[in-house]
Amino acid sequence: MLLMGAVAYDPKVVTIWTGFRAWLAARGFAFDFVLYSNYERQVEDLTLGRIHAAWNSPLAWVRARRLAEARGRRVRPLVMRDTDRDLTSVIVVREGSPFTSVADLKGETVAVGAVDSPQATLLPLSYLRTHGLVPGTDVAVRRFDAGAGLHGDHVGGERDAAAALASGEVAAACMVDANHLLFGAEGVLPAGTTRVLAQTPPYDHCNLTVSDSVPDEAAERFAGLLLSMSFADPDARPLLDLEGLKSWEDGRDDGYAALERAVDEAGFYDADGRVTARGYTP
Repeated sequence: MLLMGAVAYDPKVVTIWTGFRAWLAARGFAFDFVLYSNYERQVEDLTLGRIHAAWNSPLAWVRARRLAEARGRRVRPLVMRDTDRDLTSVIVVREGSPFTSVADLKGETVAVGAVDSPQATLLPLSYLRTHGLVPGTDVAVRRFDAGAGLHGDHVGGERDAAAALASGEVAAACMVDANHLLFGAEGVLPAGTTRVLAQTPPYDHCNLTVSDSVPDEAAERFAGLLLSMSFADPDARPLLDLEGLKSWEDGRDDGYAALERAVDEAGFYDADGRVTARGYTP
């Protein structure tokens, strides 16, 4: 039986993977899952061989790769959702503000999400660094922590950062591009009240990571079944809808370079995957 870890960032996680378990069982594949309260513990268990696979955030993938190498193990992205490829984060300002470039934010306050959010904290702050602004020195950073250990899956921090922008408490706010649209629909950032000042280069998000504790034949069988799921199939479509995708794609590891760099800049993990972020308690 292939045993996968999943982080319980929302009650729907149980519904999703219970459904996948039944779908896979109907096709003769023995699968089960265990739930974790945070990604750090999940990654530890994956690299110790206690589970065979993990549904990992991008930050969890970075740590899993580093920790596995340090322990003489091997992990790889098996599959990922179509919606996990080529995302971008945005730095948003109020419409009518005087800012026309990132450089104009010098001396201002920028709102970010949780400390461990790749899309709303680590990547946008790295983007500021590459454009000559050192967070905490050239710009003040106001962090909105929500769900530490969930790696930004809990979007409350992003939403709070957006609300701070809307109320005029900060000059700019950072978020994944899709959430900029979501917050507009929710009314947190009413339509026409904000504009995108800057956008990061594309990066990849979550992936289903497997370790060398599972035989290659079983891993490929697992991948093949997931890749065969069709949005047109009435049995598969509800599961795909819940998990936020229309198709599974082959896993790839070349979309995480920017996050690797951001992790090093922030001192979030060391080269061997140990947690070194100050003030971070999952």
